[in-house]
Amino acid sequence: MIKDMQVIPAIDLMKGKVVRLTRGDPNTAKIYGHFGSPVEVALKWKIEGAQRLHIIDLDAAFGQGNNLNIIADIVKATELPIQVGGGIRSYEAAEKLLATGIKYVILGALAFSNPRSITQILDKFGPEHAIVALDNKDGKVMVEGWQTSTEYSIEEAMSKFCELSVKNFFITSIAVDGTLQGPDLETLEEASQVPNVDIIAAGGIGGVNDLMTLKRVGVKGVVVGKALYEGRFTLKEGIEAVNGA
Repeated sequence: MIKDMQVIPAIDLMKGKVVRLTRGDPNTAKIYGHFGSPVEVALKWKIEGAQRLHIIDLDAAFGQGNNLNIIADIVKATELPIQVGGGIRSYEAAEKLLATGIKYVILGALAFSNPRSITQILDKFGPEHAIVALDNKDGKVMVEGWQTSTEYSIEEAMSKFCELSVKNFFITSIAVDGTLQGPDLETLEEASQVPNVDIIAAGGIGGVNDLMTLKRVGVKGVVVGKALYEGRFTLKEGIEAVNGA
């Protein structure tokens, strides 16, 4: 379980480059090439104080190849704990990532299509290594690169996976993701009240004040993407703010 709230920088990969999307739409991809290669970006975040990195393989999520070699390079170069999501559609794929040095796998569609795979991962690697993604829109959890709606609300999904001993949830409000307009506080506050789980939040972070608000709400981690890449605040500033520096 995470002790204090972490500010976790996002590295979204598409065709070997660091990009950001708005509301998960691949047609909105903005390339941040001036930050350097994905490995250089990862090292930048490490220098600024990152204790964990969040990597989404967008090509894998959309079924258009993968960036596994780049992710492996980032693991080797940074030696940081890394959580990876996007296109993990089998237990074997999750197992392979964890065996190659990834600390946490983020499971979306697989968790819903094959809950037994969650149990396998928890049994083999331990509960801290699996994070279930509850990306949501209009009250329902979305999967498969945010293309497919499930029948579950956030509350129903959390209840389902808590019964399987899941302890970590990654909650993204698709409606505000990449907008810099502020997080979905209502959903995150409700989720944070569920006992014995850690919530990592994402979507809509626009400034340091959003981080402070989320800390008060009780989330254990906040993934920040566009706000960092657009210079709204530095990672160092965000970390210092939530740590009271």
